[in-house]
Order: sequence, then C-alpha cells, then structure tokens
Amino acid sequence: MSKSTRLAFGEEIAELGETHQEIVVLDADLSKSTMSQIFAAKFPQRFFEMGIEEAHMLGASAGLSLSGKIPFCCSFACFITGRYDTIRISIAYTNANVRLIGTHAGIGIGEDGTSQMGLEDVTLMRALPNFTVCQPCDEIETKALIRYSVEHKGPMYIRLTRQNLDDVNPKDYKFTIGKGVQLTKGNDAVIFSTGALVSESLKASKNLKEHGISLRVVNIHTIKPIDQDLIVQCAQECSHVFTAEDHTIIGGLGSAVCEVLCEKYPKIVHRIGLNDVFGESGSPSDLYKKYGFDAEGITKTILSKVK
Repeated sequence: MSKSTRLAFGEEIAELGETHQEIVVLDADLSKSTMSQIFAAKFPQRFFEMGIEEAHMLGASAGLSLSGKIPFCCSFACFITGRYDTIRISIAYTNANVRLIGTHAGIGIGEDGTSQMGLEDVTLMRALPNFTVCQPCDEIETKALIRYSVEHKGPMYIRLTRQNLDDVNPKDYKFTIGKGVQLTKGNDAVIFSTGALVSESLKASKNLKEHGISLRVVNIHTIKPIDQDLIVQCAQECSHVFTAEDHTIIGGLGSAVCEVLCEKYPKIVHRIGLNDVFGESGSPSDLYKKYGFDAEGITKTILSKVK
C-alpha cells in the first residue's frame, strides 16, 4: 500500500503514545501537514502547538528532554533545520534526547516549490556531534524506525516525505540502526539509495536487466552513523558505485559514501541528486523526471557510466 512516511509517522507516534507516557509532541503550526495532529487528537495534554516559532519549539523540546520526557519536535525539514544555531547549542551540545521530525523533504513535495523544500537538511544535521540521521524508505520502515527511536539515547533527525511511497520492505521487516539493507543482487554496479529514491532505484534495477546489467540496490536508512562495512564490501564486489538521494549531493548521502570509500577503499562514486542548485515548483513526477530522480533517469545515468 502506498503511503507517505509523514503519515506513517503520525500513525505510529499516536500508537506509541498509549504505552509510553513520557512521549510528548511539539509542532510549529503545521500539525495537519506533519501529521502530528493524529497524536494531538488522542493526547491533547501531551501535545504542544508552539506557533510559527521554531526556535522556541526547539528550546522547549530540549528542556522537556532534560526533564525526562521524550519530545518529538515536528516541522517541515527546511524550517526546522533552518534554526540551526538553536539545534546546535540547545540540543546537540547538551546531547538532549530530542527527535527532530523533518517532513516535506526534497523536490518530491512538488508544487509548493523551493521555499518549502528541505534540500540541505541532511548536510546540516550530519555535521552536528551527537546526532543520528535517518531517512526511511516506506511505511513499514518508518514505523519500525519510530518504534526504535523511543528507546534511542541522544538526539535524532528523522527525514520524511510528503508524497506517497511504494512499499519496499516485507511486513516482518526488522529495523537495525546503522545497518544498510541490500535489496537486490548484482555485481555490475551498486546504488546506495535513501528515502524516496529507494523504490525508484529498484525500478531502475529491473530496467537495467533488459540491458544485461545487474544492479545491486542498497537501502541506506541511517545516513549517520553510516554502514561503513557494507559500503566497502559492495564497492569491492561491484564494478561501479552510485548514490541516489532527493537532496543536494553536497554533504548528503553521496558525500557520506565518498567519505567512507576515500578512507577505506578508494573508488569512483557517481552521485545522483541535486548538484548545487535550488529546486523549483512542479508536480513530483515532473520534477523527478527533470532531475533524473525517477527510475528512467536513474537507468539512463547508470547506462552512461557502465559499459
């Protein structure tokens, strides 16, 4: 069943609220969009509408965390990470047990355009000490990640989509922090994908079979700490290495993979993502087609590199 990861979050956090009284949820006037409204309807005494004051929301989240609560702090990815100085000092520096939920990630949000798109958020959050950075690829993985996050110690950034995503994982999927998931076999090339581009990479893998190319697809749901061992293993076993993300390639998943390989097993990496540009307004499908994020675009890029 196709579902956005923001909706999967809203459903799961409302379920967890029944068994975890220490969970509180904060939002900055976007609860209908981040889907935190589902929790608010069930637990109004543990939901805090902070208005359009993200910095205040972040500071309050840090305080609640240091008082023993588990705050889930919600807004659009671009808005919440835009308060970087507050995150850096109030949450990262104090190692506060806060979960930042950044929805509407990437150009996949569509017609709302650049001002609403989180395109540099992973870059920012990866740079902060103490932070774990995750991006699930479907409903099943999102709900498993949110369940895990309640037990995690330390700050987390969780990046979610506005658009619906195809199911990738089986119903009995087990989430393990920091461990990538190999989804297909192949030795001609490997593509490390995250979030919405995991399903597109799987479609590209099927396309490439028609050209005699076997593509190994690996889901990197945890961008920090990243699965170094799996990345090196795949680079050793596959002739070509690609990354795919709905995000800038500067400081995102592509950079993270390059950082691992330049130190552990030097290899050329071809990065699929935004390259030093802003997004624009358009339907999600048209934008994915224009920037080469859809299955056909990924297929074309790989064909141009794999001889």
